[in-house]
Amino acid sequence: MHLDVTQLRNFYYRTALGRSAQSVIRYELRRFWPEAKSQAVVGFGFAVPLLRPFLTEARRVVGLMPAAQGVAPWPVGMANVAVLTAEDAWPLDTGVADKVVILHGLEVSDEPGGLLQECHRVMGPGGRAVVIVPNRVGLWARNENTPFGFGRPYTLPQLEKQLTDHGFLIERNAAVLFQPPSNRTFWLKSGRALESVGRWVPSYFAAGVLMLEVTKRVQAPLQGGIKRRTRQLEIIEGLGRPEPTTRKQAR
Repeated sequence: MHLDVTQLRNFYYRTALGRSAQSVIRYELRRFWPEAKSQAVVGFGFAVPLLRPFLTEARRVVGLMPAAQGVAPWPVGMANVAVLTAEDAWPLDTGVADKVVILHGLEVSDEPGGLLQECHRVMGPGGRAVVIVPNRVGLWARNENTPFGFGRPYTLPQLEKQLTDHGFLIERNAAVLFQPPSNRTFWLKSGRALESVGRWVPSYFAAGVLMLEVTKRVQAPLQGGIKRRTRQLEIIEGLGRPEPTTRKQAR
C-alpha cells in the first residue's frame, strides 16, 4: 500500500516527529557515505528528505517517485529533480548511478523483484545502495500514524535474503529510530540520547528502522520469470534527460 506523496511530504516537513526521523536517518546515511563528490545519486520511493546534503557535491541527484505514490517537485526553490516513474522501469541508463537510496519503496512495492532488478541495473561498477525499511519487531512498524506503519516490515535476515537473491552483496547494516513514534515533547527531546545508546547495545528489537548497504554482483540472477525491461518515460520539466554515460554498461 503506497502512501500519497502529500502525506509523506507533510510527515517529513510539517511534523516534529517527521523532522526528527528525517534527521536521524540522514545522519546515519552520511555515516555510511560521508561524501559523494562528482557522483550520481539516485533516490527511489520518497527518499528526497535524505538527498539534500548531496545537492552541493554530487554531479547529479535524481529523486524517483513511484506512480502509485505520486510526485511532488523537489527541492523547493531550486531546479526540480523529482521524476515520476514505474517501479520496474526507471528512466535512467544502465550503470549510471554511483549511489542509490530506497526509502518508502521496497516495503510498499507491488513489484519488489522488478524494483530491485532496476536498482541493480542502474548501479554502475563500484556503485552502492542503501535500502531502508521498517523493522518488523520495532514500535514504528506498529504505528500507522507514521509512514513506517504501512507495507511489509522486515527483519534483518529477511531483508538480507531478498537482496542477495537479486544479485546484491551485503556490506553493512545499521538500526536507527530508537525513540518511540510519539509526538510527546519528552520523547522528541530524548531522541538523540536514545540513538546514542542504541549504537552500543544489541538493540535491533527496539529500533524502528533497518538500513542495509549493498553492492552489486557483476552478473545478476534473473528471478521468477520477471522480465528486465526499460520503457521510455516522460521526465518532468526541469530535469532533462539522463546524459549519455561513458562507463562500461553492466550486463
